Amino acid sequence: MNRLRAWLLRLAGTLPNERREHELAAEIEAHLQLHIDDNLRAGMAPEQARREAILKLGGVESTKQFCRERNGIPLLENLLRDVQFALRQLRKNPGFTCTAVLMLALGMCAAVAIFGFVDASLIKPLPYRNPNRLVGVFEKVPLFPQSNLSYPDYLDWKKLNAVFGSLDVYRHDGCIVNTASGAQPAMGTRVSDGFFRTLGVVPVLGRDFRTGEDLRDAPATVLLSYTAWQTRYGGNQNVVGKTVTLDGVPHTIIGVLPADFHFAPREPSEFWMAFQPAGNCDLRRSCHGIYGVGRLKDGTTIETALADLTSIAKQLEKQYPDSNRGQGAAVAPLSEVIVGPLRPILLMLLSGTGLLLLIAGGNAASLLLVRSESRTREIAVRSALGAGRARLVTQFVTEGLVLVAAGCLLGVASANWTMKLLLRLIPQDYLASMPYLYDLGLNGRVLVFAGGIALLAAVVFSLTPTLHFGLPRIGSGMRDKLADGGRGSSGNTWRRLGSRLVVVELATAVVLLAGAGLLGKSLYLLLNVNLGLRPDHVATLAVAAPPANYAKDEQLAALTRRIVGRIETLPGVRSVGIGSQLPVSYNGNTDWIRIAGRPYNELHNEVNERDVSAGFFTTLQAKLLRGRYFTDAEDASKPRVVIVNQALAKKYFPSEDPIGKRIGDTELKPKSIREIIGVVEDVREGSLDSEIWPAEYLPFNQSPDHYFTVIVRTSQEERTLIPTLTGAIHQIDPHIVTLKGTSMEEAIHDSPSAYMHRSAVWLVSGFAFLALVLGVVGLYGVVSYSVSQRTREIGVRMALGAERGSIYDLILREAGRLVLVGIAIGLACAVGAASLMKGLLFGVRSWDVPTLAAVAAVLGMAALVASYLPARRAAGVNPVEALRAE
Repeated sequence: MNRLRAWLLRLAGTLPNERREHELAAEIEAHLQLHIDDNLRAGMAPEQARREAILKLGGVESTKQFCRERNGIPLLENLLRDVQFALRQLRKNPGFTCTAVLMLALGMCAAVAIFGFVDASLIKPLPYRNPNRLVGVFEKVPLFPQSNLSYPDYLDWKKLNAVFGSLDVYRHDGCIVNTASGAQPAMGTRVSDGFFRTLGVVPVLGRDFRTGEDLRDAPATVLLSYTAWQTRYGGNQNVVGKTVTLDGVPHTIIGVLPADFHFAPREPSEFWMAFQPAGNCDLRRSCHGIYGVGRLKDGTTIETALADLTSIAKQLEKQYPDSNRGQGAAVAPLSEVIVGPLRPILLMLLSGTGLLLLIAGGNAASLLLVRSESRTREIAVRSALGAGRARLVTQFVTEGLVLVAAGCLLGVASANWTMKLLLRLIPQDYLASMPYLYDLGLNGRVLVFAGGIALLAAVVFSLTPTLHFGLPRIGSGMRDKLADGGRGSSGNTWRRLGSRLVVVELATAVVLLAGAGLLGKSLYLLLNVNLGLRPDHVATLAVAAPPANYAKDEQLAALTRRIVGRIETLPGVRSVGIGSQLPVSYNGNTDWIRIAGRPYNELHNEVNERDVSAGFFTTLQAKLLRGRYFTDAEDASKPRVVIVNQALAKKYFPSEDPIGKRIGDTELKPKSIREIIGVVEDVREGSLDSEIWPAEYLPFNQSPDHYFTVIVRTSQEERTLIPTLTGAIHQIDPHIVTLKGTSMEEAIHDSPSAYMHRSAVWLVSGFAFLALVLGVVGLYGVVSYSVSQRTREIGVRMALGAERGSIYDLILREAGRLVLVGIAIGLACAVGAASLMKGLLFGVRSWDVPTLAAVAAVLGMAALVASYLPARRAAGVNPVEALRAE
């Protein structure tokens, strides 16, 4: 017999697969027939002769299997057969297969899509040389933890510091570009001469700024962004050396930046100009308008850099007590400066997807346990026929891997589509300031993350049925299942494990629902916060007057009068105002004030400073509390006056009438002193979620600017008025640039704070809805399985006279315990989770009782419906049929 097997092995190892199988079968049958003939000659009956021959051979199939396993590549062959068997099994159960795959794909899609954004924003290195050595450099005052710098302070910091290999500055400015077709608006950035060397960026065409090219008397030079080079100059290789006129000043183009270069804090920017300080602000130590970026020396930490700059700031405070009093320093990694407020939202969303993935995994495990329980008889039969533990476990693992492969492929493909969809939903204005999202997609890091989820899912899908049956029971112990029809402790074991999984799912759903509820309430309160104005029927339009054409304040004042007068004659216009800045934008452009006639405590009393026209407050319908508004005649030739808001009046004049009081700068220079003529109700100048700051409003005609916003109250639909406003202004001067035409309501609705809160609400609400559905489905599955396992018990109860109501009570009481435990655990976790995201909440506490109560009620009602359906089925059991089936 051993010689026969040795010959068969040689035969099986030298023939192709199909021919090998045929030859094996023929040879074994021939050898078997020889033994049968010998047995027949020995006087055995034909059946007994064949049986004895097979026993002597050791079994036909076992002999074939022995040959297969000893030749060729048995591992791959077994794997192929296991995969084929797994596919047949899964095709037999399309409901289970589709549900398990979809649940895994759903969790994978959400997790991978959000991780793609996290990777692009927080993990992917910045496109600079050694980006971990780059930091943002700021001054620090009580109102601004990261304040912009003054140019003289920057020069001192650059000269005195011992921690930076280089320190440079930048400032974002709008500019007017003179083209053959007329004046056009553009975004530009002024940078010091070493800015790009600090970042480690080299132009792809031309050269970088030379040392000293950012000084006041140096020739005006500019670098083009790659986009500006392509769109404005058609990618002309001879663009270097050409001249472009920006704000009336000719600039020589010296180079083009790389296509992949971006600097998110100041994007989008087409023109990168040498800084060249000019004007009163750049040269004044008390005027802060630039930001710093530094490259740390090797071995220098951020803490060391902060200590060094803080020491310098203290020296400057002693040297310049008036302008630098109370000013410190702040240093932060450049990556944090670039991402800004996006970090907590992304981390919150990633946590939400993790919870959703947990629910999906719990439901998938429950499905696998249910299916495993239904396969008890099958496994018992296979075990009784000789299938070993390793063979059965291998089959479980193979089936799990097939499900995971299908779910992960579908999930990753869906995640790629979801990332592109979410990217398209971001408004272009916001997306332009987030250039690190441009190449969002399935890169190596995202795929590794997806692979980690897939590996975890593979473990769950493979081990769940194995642990359900238990390794010691896979084998001879499974044969006992044939005797009792598959009943035993495993059904109760699954009920206990499935119940625990459902509690976890419901608790997780509560956390997500509570998060969505709190964020939703925050958004509602945010959008309904008191603005101090009426935004309805108000159109706004930003205006930029060419500095070369309007170099004097008198010319600007005359221009604004002409613009207001022309717009007032348009049909549907009720009133017109002009402001240096649109309300509900940001707190900034501040001024330091001092009250005349009072002792000066030498502190910086910092307030918002706005320049507005006579019709500004009436157009916005801001309420005048005391005094009067400006008149159009109050220009530079008239006494200087000021209107203050209620917050300023309460803070600096708490027990007296501010009307008639005078305020000025910290030195009370005669030209700075203004008389308070009015107090208005607080207009929200900052973002919707920021506090109201003290504010002073100056007559626009006494301090005009080339950049301002026209605000028009109209009786018609606001957007239809924008083209008319643009045309009217261009009739006055075609060189004036207009942009950002919108309604006041849209400006508020699309403001950064509202957009961030709204995006978080929609995404977390989507996760919460899916979590609710999955949690309820999981509860339904547990209760349904419980009913199916207790059919005989229910039949006996009803045969003994139990009422339908008692059956309802039996099932619903079991489900109710799970729901109550899940909700209780979930509410406790929700309060803790909400406290972690309190920075994203507005006007809502983490333990907001109405929201948590509503979440508990919604989940409780959904769970009641999910439990009622199987309870109804249980109450409808026919006791005769139930007992007969047993």
